[in-house]
Amino acid sequence: LYEVGFNHFFRGRDGEGSQDFVYYQGHAAPGIYARAFLEGRLTEVQLDGFRRESDGAGLSSYPHPRLMPEFWEFPTVSMGIGPLNAIYQARFLRYLHARGIADTSQSRVWCYMGDGESDEPESLGALSLASREGLDNLIFVVNCNLQRLDGPVRGNGKIIQELESIFRGSGWNVLKVIWGREWDELLARDVDGILVQKMMDTLDGDYQRYTTEGGEVIRKEFFGPDQRLTEMVSHLDDAELERLRMGGHDYRKLYSAYKSATENEGTPTVILARTVKGWTLGEGFEARNMTHQMKKLSDEELRVFRDRLQLPIPDEDLKDAPYYHPGENSPEIEYMMERRRALGGLIPRRGVTPVDLDLPSADIYADFRKGTGPKVPVSTTMAFVRMLRTLLKQEPFGDRIVPIIPDEARTFGMESLFREFKIYAANGQQYKPVDHDVLLSYTEGKDGQLLEEGITEAGAMASFTASGTSYSTLDEPTIPFFIFYSMFGFQRVGDLIWAFGDSRGRGFLMGATYGRTTLNGEGLQHQDGHSLLVSSTVPNCLAYDPAFHYEIATIVEEGLRRMYDENEDVFYYITLYNENFEMPDQPEGVKDGILKGLYRYQAAPRDGRYRAHLLGSGSILWQALRAQEILLDEYDVAADVWSATSYSELRREALDCERWNRLHPTEDERIPYVTECFGHAKEGT
Repeated sequence: LYEVGFNHFFRGRDGEGSQDFVYYQGHAAPGIYARAFLEGRLTEVQLDGFRRESDGAGLSSYPHPRLMPEFWEFPTVSMGIGPLNAIYQARFLRYLHARGIADTSQSRVWCYMGDGESDEPESLGALSLASREGLDNLIFVVNCNLQRLDGPVRGNGKIIQELESIFRGSGWNVLKVIWGREWDELLARDVDGILVQKMMDTLDGDYQRYTTEGGEVIRKEFFGPDQRLTEMVSHLDDAELERLRMGGHDYRKLYSAYKSATENEGTPTVILARTVKGWTLGEGFEARNMTHQMKKLSDEELRVFRDRLQLPIPDEDLKDAPYYHPGENSPEIEYMMERRRALGGLIPRRGVTPVDLDLPSADIYADFRKGTGPKVPVSTTMAFVRMLRTLLKQEPFGDRIVPIIPDEARTFGMESLFREFKIYAANGQQYKPVDHDVLLSYTEGKDGQLLEEGITEAGAMASFTASGTSYSTLDEPTIPFFIFYSMFGFQRVGDLIWAFGDSRGRGFLMGATYGRTTLNGEGLQHQDGHSLLVSSTVPNCLAYDPAFHYEIATIVEEGLRRMYDENEDVFYYITLYNENFEMPDQPEGVKDGILKGLYRYQAAPRDGRYRAHLLGSGSILWQALRAQEILLDEYDVAADVWSATSYSELRREALDCERWNRLHPTEDERIPYVTECFGHAKEGT
């Protein structure tokens, strides 16, 4: 499945024109490493370090850009996220081209997945989007070995036919590569259609068993019930019956399918390729339900494997399972390298070419550092929307911003962006919207900037991923702002967010309507008090819970600097609230505290018999200020009020200090920032 692509179709980053994007099936990683070894990209030491990547010299089990940032581009495990992200990647390429940011007109996205992986809802959940937008730049290759780990995918059915109906019903071009060329002669003689009918009637569970039980059983159970079928294969012995290959192991059939897919216009294509799990690995593994605990082949299995692949390894060396390389000047390697040169270089390969972006000047944040006054109460949500609009209008920087909303723009007060920046639609707006005669009408356009994804946080997250990684996949940085109900972020699509971190993605997740009390009438499913805790589990996610508009401005400005000027592989999660209140002026000297996660917002008005510190974040900070008054007036407690913009950043920095102190016992101890804050407070400074 892969070699045909590598040698004839996958276009690399170094060629003329557009490149291709390949989402490798996660469990195929060892095969991709093997090819990279033959190409001279990986050493035997690195291969020995497979699944031992912690020292920096090994190889990750699956495609893992965070651990192997110069090799893998896309994480495709957990299963299901590869197909979903591939669809939205193909769509994002069209978006960039339509908006004039990058010429992606000739690029293709190839996505490899297993038939068992189709059980994951994410795998097939966005198929209609691909056909609806005419993504003929998208090709799925489904490895149909009919097996899951525990048993057949559809033992009592036929998964290929099931997938064919799903994809065809979703508007895809469907190509099936089921039978290898050895079957062609038999099919040519099948004038009555009895062989085709037998193929259709045989269940997947039986096909799997036939592979394991050999030619005698195949002759008796598959060809035996009908005399005409028996006569059809009478000239073949049992060994020849066993060598009747599946289509997914026939490179000529696959080449024809791939070529047809690349020439198809107007619809995405899926290739359903029938394979045998563990093909050539011998009877102990081939087509069997082996567990992940099987790591090694026996001596006999190694001999069978060597003989089937015609590897020139002597019997006495087999016990060591040596790596085989035919030599860099061998015809095989020269052919492989020549084909990759012709197609634009070796893949997979992840690279980052820094691009200088003219970030907005500090002046655009000036309005957000001034108070709104008592007559203009606003929520942090509305403050952010104002800020986003300001950023969008900054030319040419604003063109790089990608606002992403899963059908809640009006809830967040973002409808003001509809007409001004338009909603991206591949076919434009061919109808007259119901609100066409009002100022804030729902306006779509082929060059629209907003991605209004509909009711799909998973799809919106996939767009966020495509945008947040464009700096590395295309050398064209874009800045995604994904605003969503906070409850439906980390709790609902946490796996996709983790994969975004794995991808070294950059951008802003904006968790709106945050808080336990924001939407009481909507029930517990809308009362989010824990997404900040969940976000702390993602190591490159910086999470903030701001109370005021100037805090948001400070965090966004710093985020843009770190991600798009300093090129740090981090991303931000910022919570937003519905509560309206007067926004204060930004106090002097609080910028560092905002970014570190804590600063003293208001000292106690006078001394009291007792001292206390009140920490608040988000809209609860106003209650901390009220508590400050009550404590002083009724209990003689002088309390300072602190705005805790990020408990997770405080914790992260404290843990870093603790680790450094443990590893450097003879040097001066580092003091965590949070300790310094309250230590100085005790001294009255």
